Amino acid sequence: MSLETLIAVATFAFVASATPGPNNMMLLASGVNFGFRRTIPHMVGIAFGFGVLVICIGMGLGALLQQFPILELALKVAGGGYLLYLAFRIALSRSLSTASPEKARPMTLIGAALFQWVNPKAWMMAVSAIAIYADKEDPFVSVLFIALVFVIINFPSVSLWAGFGTALQGFLAHPQRLKWFNIGTGILLALCIVPMVA
Repeated sequence: MSLETLIAVATFAFVASATPGPNNMMLLASGVNFGFRRTIPHMVGIAFGFGVLVICIGMGLGALLQQFPILELALKVAGGGYLLYLAFRIALSRSLSTASPEKARPMTLIGAALFQWVNPKAWMMAVSAIAIYADKEDPFVSVLFIALVFVIINFPSVSLWAGFGTALQGFLAHPQRLKWFNIGTGILLALCIVPMVA
């Protein structure tokens, strides 16, 4: 892969990873409610899960979904339902995790990795990256390279959202502010479904 292509893939990975979407809304809320350290498994899960998704799409899963639209519809329904469930849970959260650690838990590494399979933004990012940057003459190596670049770029990009949430903890320690923050974040997460149905 040429230096120009590497720069292009890295730039696309950064912009796609750092812009708002389901992962980043959940990381913002997790940073507020659990702090940065407890959100690290969530961030690692996103990077790992997305890398695996890119590899699978690059190796033919995307073509399979195009051939069988019912599978794509099933993924959309499952993803939309899960996003609404997560949005509802975030919106109803009323306390920082230190107040009720036995009830509130951040997303696990495995949970975050599996979430990429029902995350509409992750699918759009992965399909776009493969369609634009994969080398048809050497697809296997180029797909692995694209996945690796995304994993490397993704983690620090999404960390910004968890860090921003953590920085807001002091301000949101007031119960009313936290309540409205969580409601707002839940609504924003629910709105991430719009691109799926548009």
